[in-house]
Amino acid sequence: MSSHNLSESVKANIEAYLDDLGGTEPANMHDMLTRAVEKPLLELVMARAQHNQSRAAQWLGLNRNTLRKKLLEHGLLDT
Repeated sequence: MSSHNLSESVKANIEAYLDDLGGTEPANMHDMLTRAVEKPLLELVMARAQHNQSRAAQWLGLNRNTLRKKLLEHGLLDT
């Protein structure tokens, strides 16, 4: 799948979400979308990186400490 297809898929889903609101104004869409995408992204990358945080951080273009913080925020790490 190309990034163009991914963008189109995201756009279509956002449009469907807005349509489902039935005229109600949305709120906090940026945070909602970020959280909705970030957790599955982290889950998949961690699995593909065999739970190697350094490798996953490199793939994501994040500092390892930032990745660890995000994993904790999403409940994806045992403390």
